[in-house]
Amino acid sequence: MDLAKTIKSNQALKSFAHQLLVGNARPRWWVRQFVAPFTYQRGKNSVIRRNTRMDIFPFNKFALGANSTIEDFCTVNNGVGDVLIGDDSRFGLGSVLIGPVKIGNHVIIAQHVVLSGMNHTYTDVNVPIRLQKVTTARIVIEDEVWIGANAVLTAGVTIGKHSVVAGGSVVTKNIPPYCVAAGNPARVIKQYNFQTKEWERVKGV
Repeated sequence: MDLAKTIKSNQALKSFAHQLLVGNARPRWWVRQFVAPFTYQRGKNSVIRRNTRMDIFPFNKFALGANSTIEDFCTVNNGVGDVLIGDDSRFGLGSVLIGPVKIGNHVIIAQHVVLSGMNHTYTDVNVPIRLQKVTTARIVIEDEVWIGANAVLTAGVTIGKHSVVAGGSVVTKNIPPYCVAAGNPARVIKQYNFQTKEWERVKGV
């Protein structure tokens, strides 16, 4: 049995390890400075801007592909799930990325976009929501997707290849490939027709 499994199977050890690694809902200073940077998987010419908040824990994965950029004032957190980003992708100013999330290649994330693969539970009315367990469901963004500014993607959704999510949209369900989605909740308003080679409005919208 390896060390990680030993810790997870023993509640006392798990609690001790958590206190050692986590302070005020983010990695402790020594983890951020001396542990997490050596666990990153970074592709060639990838960029993480100086003012990005990297809440990266060593017990989950973080990968940033070649030529990809995370701009200033973004927050990246892999505390409850892996954050995996492909090649040639870009995250705009002030975006929030909470795992589990898998992002493909040539993806554009505009400014102030929120992707959260985590949810808080609230069902027990005798316990403050802050103290209840969290649930996770991976967000998947396939290749060539464009997410507009101020959009929100909720846990568990998949955005298909070469699709567009309009600015300000709230995505609660999967978006198929080669579509344009908009609204709250987001719905498909256009889809590419490979026979006519045109982007066509969806009937009934």
